[in-house]
Amino acid sequence: MYNNSIGVIYNLKKLLEGGSGDLPDLGVECVQLVCWETALLTKENAVLANEMLAGKVRISSFWAGWGGPKVWDAIDGPCTLGIVPVAYRWSRMQDLMKGADFASWLGVSDVATHAGFIPEHPSFPEYRGVLQAVKHIAAYCKSKGLYFNFETGQETPVTLMRLITDTCADNVGINLDPANLILYGRGNPVDALDIFKGKIRGVHIKDGDYTSDFYKLGKERVVGEGAVNFPVFLPKLLQQGYSGDLYIEREITGEQQKTDIRKTIIYLKNLLKK
Repeated sequence: MYNNSIGVIYNLKKLLEGGSGDLPDLGVECVQLVCWETALLTKENAVLANEMLAGKVRISSFWAGWGGPKVWDAIDGPCTLGIVPVAYRWSRMQDLMKGADFASWLGVSDVATHAGFIPEHPSFPEYRGVLQAVKHIAAYCKSKGLYFNFETGQETPVTLMRLITDTCADNVGINLDPANLILYGRGNPVDALDIFKGKIRGVHIKDGDYTSDFYKLGKERVVGEGAVNFPVFLPKLLQQGYSGDLYIEREITGEQQKTDIRKTIIYLKNLLKK
């Protein structure tokens, strides 16, 4: 029997515009707030978010987005996503440091993001440039008392751990999304746990299938209906000592999203009893 809190990923803009709304009805204990609009990352909005969720759910981490073009595929993704593209790197570093400020104002200990398609070869100039950017962001987060966490999926587990090791920083971790490893075709989530062990700071509960079109991502699925082997993945994660939160992510909207989240909560609770 494990006592990990079950939560959801919740959009800051949605919270500020419509209140906590459906969160108490979903039966979750915590949220990972996410925001792509950096103009919303003000101290006033951090105070407001805490006030709106006080006594309802706990804000336990912040997922920071960044500006500029975003193409979620294997063709244009490498040159548009995260801090990897040189053309957008500096501005996105500024965005992520604003995200760190916001996380600090929220009073959480972790800020996470997609860093992009991290280069596989450590001897290439592209890798060295990304490494220097990560070191800069990590140092800024350290000054705020924060962990800076990579969301998984756009690189192989070994590449991610190589980069984390090369930062020589003790506040860089992993926001593990097991489905992304499958959707991007980067690895098996169960095996990846052996590589990521000791660095996992947050976990997304999401499912999906491998793609049959090798230029596009796989398809997201309801948890328990995709290729993530949760009956093996989740016990192994917890047996390795992970005691953090489990954030359900269902990338659709409307009533079906709520239905799927409730279904996933039941599914998780049954697994956590074992």
